[in-house]
Amino acid sequence: MRKFLVVLDDSRECLNAMRFAAMRAAHTGGGVTVLSVIPPDEFNHWIGVAETMREEARERIHAHFEVFAKWMRDKQNVEPELAIREGDPVAQIIEHVQSDPEIGVLVLGAGTDKKGPGPLVTQLTKNSGSLPIPITIVPGNLSKEKLEEIT
Repeated sequence: MRKFLVVLDDSRECLNAMRFAAMRAAHTGGGVTVLSVIPPDEFNHWIGVAETMREEARERIHAHFEVFAKWMRDKQNVEPELAIREGDPVAQIIEHVQSDPEIGVLVLGAGTDKKGPGPLVTQLTKNSGSLPIPITIVPGNLSKEKLEEIT
């Protein structure tokens, strides 16, 4: 089974990437893996505080994931899986893709502000030659209706 890998973060464009991945998986009989990466700079504190912060970050990720997972199950009949990694986001995405041979496409949402498409899109497209899969970039301002039309 081919899986679509989508990155869960706090960006607005994440929503369109989630929708696209779920709809494509539903139409092609594939699956969805939702990857959330906890950056290392969140834990530059004492050991006890760092562990508490790490656990709180994981709880936030699980709660955020469940919102998307419920929509995927209810509306698209897709059961997503969650993966959480810690470290540099780009490096962790590349490592995750390389570690799971069922992942066939990386889906990223592009930002719409004047600064560009966002750091993940910018860095991963520069590293796309080292990825064994294609990257699908979903425009952040794509309407839900247009998204449904193209999937």
